Amino acid sequence: MRITIYFKTLLLSSLILFGSVVSTLAIDLPELIRTVEQQYTGQSSISEVEMTVVTGHWERHLKMESWSLGRERFLVRILAPVKEKGVATLKVENEVWNFLPKVDRVIRIPPSMMGGAWMGSHITNDDLVKANHIDQDYDFTLLEETNESWRIEGIPKPDAPVIWGKIIYQIRKKQLVPSRIDYFDEEGIQVRQILFDDVQTVSGRTIPLKMTVLPLEDPNEKTVMHYRKLQFDVDLREDFFSLGNLKGRR
Repeated sequence: MRITIYFKTLLLSSLILFGSVVSTLAIDLPELIRTVEQQYTGQSSISEVEMTVVTGHWERHLKMESWSLGRERFLVRILAPVKEKGVATLKVENEVWNFLPKVDRVIRIPPSMMGGAWMGSHITNDDLVKANHIDQDYDFTLLEETNESWRIEGIPKPDAPVIWGKIIYQIRKKQLVPSRIDYFDEEGIQVRQILFDDVQTVSGRTIPLKMTVLPLEDPNEKTVMHYRKLQFDVDLREDFFSLGNLKGRR
């Protein structure tokens, strides 16, 4: 009788362990990260976003409209306030340009300035270029799995042209959206955190509409992006993402 109970217990433990292994192996980590990083774009998208930037010296509020096509094309233009209306950014593959309407000038962002702040926020030009390629530039490891979430670590591949030494994602299983992303420098020190909330379903896609970027070296600062309108699978062509359209003149 004791032997029977022992073997039943052993069998049950083996099945639980096997199920856990299968669950872990069944996760395509790069595909999961790709889904997370492309949640706001899809194949194509149009959105209206409100962005608030808080620093130790000032606070800035912007309303923007943006368009995207796949991974490689992105255009955003400021709608308000009036004094900054028309300022725009264009990304095509690995190139980024800014347009300043007051001086009617297009500025290409050189590689040396890719780490600079985008629109005065805590998001960098490099974020615009590299975010949609994280699944290609990093190797991923499942650190922890619970009934509610996955915790996934990304370590840069040896030749990857990235600025982060490590990225850790906390992803909600049920909704397949992130709750938090932690960014570390090359010395392993955490320098930035992004929090996600206001999760809603838009055009059949579940998305956190609010994103808060926290630079940990400046705890009183933050950038908050809140999506107010979002539409997917719109009719956009590659020629929409041109320097002429960056200036508002196609």
